[in-house]
Amino acid sequence: MLYHLNELLANYFDIPGARLMSYLTFRSGAALMLSLFISLVFGRKIIDRLQLMQVGEIIRDLDLEGQTKKAGTPTMGGVIIILAIVVTCLLLGNLKSVYMILMLVATVWLGVLGFCDDYLKIKRHNKEGMSGKFKIIGQVGLGLIVGVTLYYSPDVVMRQNHETLNTVNNEVVINYTPEDIKSTQTTIPFVKNNNFDYRYLTEWLGDYAEPAAWIIFVVVTIFFVTATSNGANLTDGLDGLCTGTSAIICVALAIMAYLGGNIIYSSYLNIMYIPGSGELVVFMAAFIGALIGFLWYNTYPAQVFMGDTGSLTIGGIIAVFAILIRKELLLPILCGIFYVEDLSVMLQVFYFKYTRHRTGKGRRIFKMTPLHHHYQKPGNSGIEAIIQKPFNAISESKIVTRFWIIGIFLAVITFVTLKIR
Repeated sequence: MLYHLNELLANYFDIPGARLMSYLTFRSGAALMLSLFISLVFGRKIIDRLQLMQVGEIIRDLDLEGQTKKAGTPTMGGVIIILAIVVTCLLLGNLKSVYMILMLVATVWLGVLGFCDDYLKIKRHNKEGMSGKFKIIGQVGLGLIVGVTLYYSPDVVMRQNHETLNTVNNEVVINYTPEDIKSTQTTIPFVKNNNFDYRYLTEWLGDYAEPAAWIIFVVVTIFFVTATSNGANLTDGLDGLCTGTSAIICVALAIMAYLGGNIIYSSYLNIMYIPGSGELVVFMAAFIGALIGFLWYNTYPAQVFMGDTGSLTIGGIIAVFAILIRKELLLPILCGIFYVEDLSVMLQVFYFKYTRHRTGKGRRIFKMTPLHHHYQKPGNSGIEAIIQKPFNAISESKIVTRFWIIGIFLAVITFVTLKIR
């Protein structure tokens, strides 16, 4: 709103500093600070309100150190994050941008989905909230909305980068297609020019290659939205773990969005240029500010938990954002912690069912899943082998800090892969 109001005033009145809002860096910095302020100030009021309403976390006794002390801690704190993002983007964002609109839709969509899940848990006084299939339906629905919008929107275009040799000085020059094109291209590491087109998989279909490529793109979108959202949900098991890890991921994505939305930096780094995607930096700045503000109250010992209201939303936002800047194939590296948490649960369930079918008694690979609980749980249960014996119980704060460090390494590696060809 302020962005559009300022744009109107700048066109009709010569007000000093009126055009500041037209600068992406200024609006991004303002979004970060405003979102941080909202999450810190109003976050405290929301936490107090949740305590008065007795909206507390329900804890199962899993023999984890300090676990029982968390019972009754206010949950559904993801409302703080969502409020800070939405208010900030409505004030400072360009609401004509399809990228900004999609990110706001993703935030509200998954926020409502997670809120319903948390509400059912509190209402039933147990950990059984919304059925898993309904969560999947909600995530698939968002993936369809994003994928179909990218296909039909005339504002979602790109310019393909390609190398040419300057015959005068024999230097390699990066050029772009002169016109904006509709394309199913995305970024892939370890490949010259870093481009991969989903159309490569459908060229054998002839005239149907283009629509088939978009169908594959939509399916990929659904997969990453679902996997990343659930991965963040599983990672939200220790104080500050999901929040801090997500903040690291978001900083990396914000940098990628800024570089990919600027034709000068895109050319220098030999990456695809996506016109208009720079507006996403404003959204991500608001998201980072909201996460940092929430982390103030969520660090050990947590004064509030985000619940599914926050964790499902965080993962979905990260996935949709990466898809919009065509960096979804980098998520397995950048969001490695989320996906390892996903994988640990799937492996545990599969191995337990498999051994129970073969031997009549189910065995476990890890002491407990998701993976972060494996390091937290004392004793040697599960496979008495390499995975089990070296690990004793580790304090919660140490596990969280080490996962943050791993997250930083993964973010650095993600950038490095773009230059290793």
